Amino acid sequence: MDITLEALLIRQQGFSLAANLTISGGSTAIIGPSGGGKSTLLLAIAGFVKAASGKVLFNGADFTKAPPAERPVTLLFQEHNLFPHLTVWQNTALGVRPSLRLSRAEKERVAAALAEVGLHGAGERLPSELSGGQRQRVALARALLRDRPVLMLDEPFAALGPALRFEMLDLVARIRAEHDATLLLVTHNPEDARRICDKAVLVADGVAGQPCDTVDLLDNPPPALAAYLGT
Repeated sequence: MDITLEALLIRQQGFSLAANLTISGGSTAIIGPSGGGKSTLLLAIAGFVKAASGKVLFNGADFTKAPPAERPVTLLFQEHNLFPHLTVWQNTALGVRPSLRLSRAEKERVAAALAEVGLHGAGERLPSELSGGQRQRVALARALLRDRPVLMLDEPFAALGPALRFEMLDLVARIRAEHDATLLLVTHNPEDARRICDKAVLVADGVAGQPCDTVDLLDNPPPALAAYLGT
């Protein structure tokens, strides 16, 4: 799915971010200095932050005024936001129906999603009984069940160690390809961007730039990115 930000301007308490770009499917990293507006950009695309002007288009359709629930996106944060009193199965099933009153077919979808993220047989466990990586797998399974064509991740694995982080990134890449989803990944780690994202958008100096080749951007960073990376 194509995402077009048409002369989009976001203003928040003295902060402003301009974006005039199109992301055409695949996997795109959102990178740049801390506080530059990477997370704000995702929130605007998802509809949680209102733009001062401009448009948000998905495959050419204008969703600028659409509420978050009506936009074709799922947003996964670093905090997995699992309910501690609900089981893994229940937390996952929320992605299908908040009432948790599921049909047999819907229950099968939940089981399939848990199996897809490597949690087959863990449905009766509580979040407190899981590792950090497993909790993020539950959140990812729930996101998959929302069945939206755009998956946006806001540094979801930043708290994990390198080996587990790479494992989760590879899982996301595989699932994205299998579902033919458009992936936007906010990350402060250039290794993450190189690993699973062909394209990258630099957010710096109040502007979200056009998508470009990830390797080219990281190997030849402009001044703002070079200062952030320490290169």
